[in-house]
Amino acid sequence: MMAALIAGQRDPKVLAQMARSRLRTKITQLEDAFVGRFSEHHGFLLAKMLSRVDAITADIAEVNQRIEQQIGPFGEAAHRLDEIPGVGPATAHVIIAEVGVDMSRFPTPAHLASWARFAPGVKESAGKSKGSGSTGHGNSYLARVLGEAAVAAGKTDTFLGERYRRIARRRGNRRAIVAVGRSILTIVWHLLNDPATRFNDIGSDFYDTRVNPERRKRNHIRQLEALGYTVTLAPAT
Repeated sequence: MMAALIAGQRDPKVLAQMARSRLRTKITQLEDAFVGRFSEHHGFLLAKMLSRVDAITADIAEVNQRIEQQIGPFGEAAHRLDEIPGVGPATAHVIIAEVGVDMSRFPTPAHLASWARFAPGVKESAGKSKGSGSTGHGNSYLARVLGEAAVAAGKTDTFLGERYRRIARRRGNRRAIVAVGRSILTIVWHLLNDPATRFNDIGSDFYDTRVNPERRKRNHIRQLEALGYTVTLAPAT
């Protein structure tokens, strides 16, 4: 339709009939939209805009092709990272670009999280927490994609999604992003440290089926011990 406008077509009915797919249900609205003043100068400006869009689209395609070439040797690792909830191909590429695939530099996942500054620096003194929970200044590119991945994971029906929602309800979205971002880094470390490892989601019901019962059991034992009882647990037959 824009190409027809540039070529000189001004009939609203003719322009509206060029609609495709779902736009075909809005022919009347399109006809109304094409009623107005569209001069030869407007066509000139629109042609320049479309030319610029085409040039940028071509540049993006060329850059994407270059990225695919560069990530080629690490394609299998990127594919495994892509399986993490919230982590898409582009995010996997950035993680590999910024972290690498050699985890021997990071003896444990905690070392990787510390290097990436994805661990809040909160100190406690006399039972009181001090500090804002800020992670400090780390790799800005890595922090951005981890934050985006954490938010995306929070919308999924997975363990990471439930973890994000639970923390966000209690402590806010910013702390949830840091916590889930750190969890994603931990998963990344394990996947890159052992090429045979594959991601396996433990499910959004993990807290209800495993963590909560254990926590309730410990709480009940502590309460009984505080009342002076010695508690011995035995499985029900």
